[in-house]
Amino acid sequence: MQIDNLSAVVTGGASGLGLATAQHLINNGALVTIADLNEEKGQSAVDQLGPRARFVKADVTDTAQMQAVFEQAEDLGPLRILVHCAGRGAPVRVVEKDGEPGSLDTFESIVRLNAVGSFNALRLAAARMAKHDPLESGERGVCILTASIAAYDGQIGQIPYATGKAGIVGMTLVAARDLASRKIRVCTIAPGLFDTPLLANLPEHIRAALATSVPNPARLGNSDEYAMLAGQIIENPMLNGETIRLDGALRMAPR
Repeated sequence: MQIDNLSAVVTGGASGLGLATAQHLINNGALVTIADLNEEKGQSAVDQLGPRARFVKADVTDTAQMQAVFEQAEDLGPLRILVHCAGRGAPVRVVEKDGEPGSLDTFESIVRLNAVGSFNALRLAAARMAKHDPLESGERGVCILTASIAAYDGQIGQIPYATGKAGIVGMTLVAARDLASRKIRVCTIAPGLFDTPLLANLPEHIRAALATSVPNPARLGNSDEYAMLAGQIIENPMLNGETIRLDGALRMAPR
């Protein structure tokens, strides 16, 4: 599916992987609606991206707010692309160092954001895509979710994050099969260690150690590399139902 002149939604699009993806899509001719909770960063992103971008403040777990995002996107044209980057982690252990059980509230909130939020965005986007006539390629749309290598190699303290991201991996093939008759593809990208705003807050010596843990290339990933893969998934009609690790052959140690 060619990206030019298509309407796209990028969640978590005000920074990091989402912002780079929005820029990549716009560079290839798309009309992009960014959904993010950070209004200040969202407006700054639109200023950076230019007139082919718009911003809607939204919580990806909230149906009404996400419907508003897709309505705004469809003012620009029939929705064809979803790239869902919104998500976060928080440290929780099964049993904390003080001997207390890990926080159930934190576990639930992180799983809800990552797994439930992904399904919410996916279902609402796909329902809209399914109503539109197919493009000349025969496709109606493409949905790209974001997992993490933590879904496979979760480290100590990552149990809510790893669980939520594993849920995204688990839904990918099922969703692709479910939506096949509607000519909508679903893929997931599972990034490794990327140079995002989260890692930017770490001390430089820790960032350097993380970078050298990646076999090849021995560095942190760039957000543009995630965006490039998202673009390739959109354009390649045989990419469907797959979770693609984007990690430089990294396999995370237990801690």
